[in-house]
Amino acid sequence: MDVTPTLSLFDDAYKSGTAPWVIGEPQPAIVGLERAGLIRGAVLDVGCGAGEHTILLAGLGYDVLGVDYAPSAVEHARRNAEVKRVEARFEVADAMDLGEAAYGTIVDSALFHIFDQTDRTRYVRSLHAACRPGGQVHVLALSDRGRGFGPQVSESDIGDAFGDGWVLESLEETTYRGIVQPAQADAIGSAPGTLVDEPAWLARIRRP
Repeated sequence: MDVTPTLSLFDDAYKSGTAPWVIGEPQPAIVGLERAGLIRGAVLDVGCGAGEHTILLAGLGYDVLGVDYAPSAVEHARRNAEVKRVEARFEVADAMDLGEAAYGTIVDSALFHIFDQTDRTRYVRSLHAACRPGGQVHVLALSDRGRGFGPQVSESDIGDAFGDGWVLESLEETTYRGIVQPAQADAIGSAPGTLVDEPAWLARIRRP
């Protein structure tokens, strides 16, 4: 990203119901992580949005907290949890200040890729502080091989960001599911409202 989008952009997207990443279900790639046994210990769902992943994991018995910088996202997530009758915890929090070494697993679904270079450095530093030694961060980010569904990053963007103080254990191609909005229709080549699976990266990074 050239410039990190403003908070108001995300807050307005939740208020207007036009967030293309709100699909009413967890991302298949995140479901796959849980099924593979890669979610361990206390879990932080950073940039939780509408709360699908926090709700999924809380329903399965994980100790999980969902946080988002947009108050309207947290409100949306709490309503979703109530509708699904799942006791899930959500808080408004700044991804640049996530606290100290509390989590064995941190899940980032489509947050890393929104940051510009300066903010990306700050964000990764915050992740390092929040992740326990031996813990893992899972990053699902739109790939630069995509059609412009949203902000995109390259393989090297991820590798460079998680350098000193991290071990990049895997970086795989996967997909990210979203709903095409009118502004994206021409780039994607699909009508607004279409559910699409776009190229993405799934990274597993360990804090030694």
